[in-house]
Amino acid sequence: MEVNKILHMNGGDGETSNANNSDLQKTVMSRTWYVLDETLKDMFTENGFPKCMKMADLGCSSGPNTLFLISHIMDTIQDLCKHNNNLNNLPQLEVFLNDLTNNDFNNLFKLLSSFIQMNGKERKLESFMYGVPGSFYGRLFPSNNLHFVYSSNSLHWLSQIPEGLGNNNKENIHVAMTSPPQVFEAYAKQFQRDFSMFLRLRGEEITFGGRMVLAFIGRSVAQPSSEDGFVILSQILSDMVAQGLIKEDDMYSFNVPLYHPCLQEVEAIICSEGSFNLDKLKVFQVPWDNNDGYNDMDLDKSGKLVAGNVRAFMEPMLASHFGSSINVDDVFESYAKKMGEYLSKERSSYIMLVISLTQKFTELETCN
Repeated sequence: MEVNKILHMNGGDGETSNANNSDLQKTVMSRTWYVLDETLKDMFTENGFPKCMKMADLGCSSGPNTLFLISHIMDTIQDLCKHNNNLNNLPQLEVFLNDLTNNDFNNLFKLLSSFIQMNGKERKLESFMYGVPGSFYGRLFPSNNLHFVYSSNSLHWLSQIPEGLGNNNKENIHVAMTSPPQVFEAYAKQFQRDFSMFLRLRGEEITFGGRMVLAFIGRSVAQPSSEDGFVILSQILSDMVAQGLIKEDDMYSFNVPLYHPCLQEVEAIICSEGSFNLDKLKVFQVPWDNNDGYNDMDLDKSGKLVAGNVRAFMEPMLASHFGSSINVDDVFESYAKKMGEYLSKERSSYIMLVISLTQKFTELETCN
């Protein structure tokens, strides 16, 4: 399974598209605003904004959340300039929207067209948008070019399936409590390689003193947790094997290129790689069904919401690996039901990490 070819959200604007199943991601983005706003304020306070501010959204996907981010950043920059009586010197904003090559950029550009027209009427700040297809685990921009980078809900995705897994993970489809130690170690090493590469490349592309704000799924403990929606998906696929609907070998060889690091891992990699200073690291939680209200919950609806969110990114991988032998509609109908039953007994949340970094280009410092 070539990750760069099959790792993308469901495109378009249909019922199972990412565009219509991304409320959870929108909540995650909104929870990062306080770190994002503080980072932009620090940039403005220290050096002011450049006349042409270049920023990138890495892992932008293809739905309205991209516009949600850009709109917030533009408002924040304009407000900072306004509060400092500097509206006559607003920067121009160049925004580079990056995702893998099979991302539905066409749908994104359609949304952008309306956004740019509306933006011109509502804001004085000029913006220019560009699509940049490619993996952020490779070079994307010229050296010393970007002033600000943002990424949300993307860096927990790996560049590849960890090497050497074979059939060792069996009924699990990624790291779980029942995975053998060598599986956990392989995933952890792959994340370390990928995140180190990401930091090194962005360190080359970002100007001295430039900033990054990154948000991605993590975990609160050093060991993998059983509180994971992929456990339920694994159970459904195992049931399909027992029913003769999919092959056992196909099930055992299916592993999702996804890893949730703990805080200590993230801090250690940032320190050892050396391109950035870690300014802020915050942790927050988002319920699986994006519902903070625990009273009078419709668990059937909650199960369907989680299933829709998971299907938006898992369907391309399932279809690629299992081919015509799998009925994706049946998989996620069963998933929604089992998830609703699970949530009736256990209220679970994603652990989200949000970090703010400053590019430094200095000798490797000793971390305490």
